[in-house]
Amino acid sequence: MDEIRVPIYLMTGFLESGKTSFLNFTIGQDYFYIEGRTLLILCEEGEEEYDSELLKMSNTMVEILEHESELTTERLVAMDVMYQPERVIIEYNGMWLVSKFMEMKLPEGWGVAQQITTVDASTFQVYMNNMKSIFMDMVRTTDMVVFNRCKEDDPLASYRRGIKVANQRAEIIFEDEEGELDIFGDELPFDLDAPVVEILPEDYGIWFVDAMDNPENYEGKTVHFRGRVMKPKGMGSKFFVPGRMAMTCCADDTTFIGFLCKSSYAPKLAVGEWVEVTAKIAVENVKVYDGYGPVLYAQEVRPCEALPDEMVYFN
Repeated sequence: MDEIRVPIYLMTGFLESGKTSFLNFTIGQDYFYIEGRTLLILCEEGEEEYDSELLKMSNTMVEILEHESELTTERLVAMDVMYQPERVIIEYNGMWLVSKFMEMKLPEGWGVAQQITTVDASTFQVYMNNMKSIFMDMVRTTDMVVFNRCKEDDPLASYRRGIKVANQRAEIIFEDEEGELDIFGDELPFDLDAPVVEILPEDYGIWFVDAMDNPENYEGKTVHFRGRVMKPKGMGSKFFVPGRMAMTCCADDTTFIGFLCKSSYAPKLAVGEWVEVTAKIAVENVKVYDGYGPVLYAQEVRPCEALPDEMVYFN
């Protein structure tokens, strides 16, 4: 990958999700100021406006794109020549697919350094019911999701799990009017202190997300669950991945989730076969996780009947 000379900070989210508020706050912070010029590209207009004095003080130039057809490589190259920015912030239109921008050829030296997605928790379910595919397109590449306007009775843990299955590396933050919320007091539906932690089929998604986020809590634990066998390419003969299909958007948009498992029985397993697994969990630095993650060391693997519904649902 070419070295990024001009970092792009991509703000995504639906209209009135808090993108402008987030950027207005950021522009007003001391850490925002740099010697060079900042280019702010606005792709939609919400109710909140930018503070013109702050923009002037921070040497921030503004370009407005009213239609998606205006967001072209040629237009960005022209902006690069005109402003010679040291960094670029793009407030992206919530109805435009982020994946299209990610596939776009950018001016030489430009590159996405960070994507942040803002979500209005009070309207989240409405958008998920009607525009789930667009939202999931945002979430798949984002580095951070900020839920604002949260309320105490919102199912925040469920929101978090739904995003984590689409993008395991995304940092997720919940905020109410007073600041950041801690939602990790939610009780897990299985007993981590049991000699063998029983993962029921309906709790598989919760276990997967929690173990990815907090692998240290599972180190040395023995778990028992059912899953389907997958054998990704490049994996040793004694490894397989027992897991489940999870719905990220709709029935046509699913992903397989599971943990790497080592077993002497693995060579005898067929891809797609359903198995019952009892395994001890270690936390190791492996390529498949791009870092540390749970690795299962099977104590027992035996064929079993398929679940009536193999899909993992998060909402």
